[in-house]
Amino acid sequence: MKKILLLSDTHSHIDDAILKYVNQADEVWHAGDIGNLEVTDTIKKLKPLRAVYGNIDDEKARLEFPLNNRFFCEGVDVWMTHIGGYPDKYNQAIRAEITKNPPKLFICGHSHILKVQFDKKLNLLHMNPGACGKYGFHQVRTMLRFEIDDDKIQRLEVIELGKK
Repeated sequence: MKKILLLSDTHSHIDDAILKYVNQADEVWHAGDIGNLEVTDTIKKLKPLRAVYGNIDDEKARLEFPLNNRFFCEGVDVWMTHIGGYPDKYNQAIRAEITKNPPKLFICGHSHILKVQFDKKLNLLHMNPGACGKYGFHQVRTMLRFEIDDDKIQRLEVIELGKK
């Protein structure tokens, strides 16, 4: 079993409120728009990190992290990207592949809108943790945490970090 902290859109912001939850996780997943790599370097000192780069990320982030990260965690096939869309409105760049070979868990960021939705057509769970940074139009900073036990995604929680 693994406890996962899922965050996105830090836009160079990391603080004690985020790090409190990093310390409680087994792994941290960052769905892009990292900003300054001090964010991911800080997380990596504490916990294993999986991440993708986002549209605001510079060449350093693009050299360190992929655009798409597809991996298995326990028995769950995970696909993480920054600009992915959501059920029935997937990004054109990934639409053909996600339809042909859907993961069990599809994660993206970018919108700054927290959303968890089951895609009945593709039989996958879509997650967007919203934004935990202080830049953007969102009003409340959010993250998600959940557990993966064998092939089960369970104990999903929304973490609200307060107003930005």
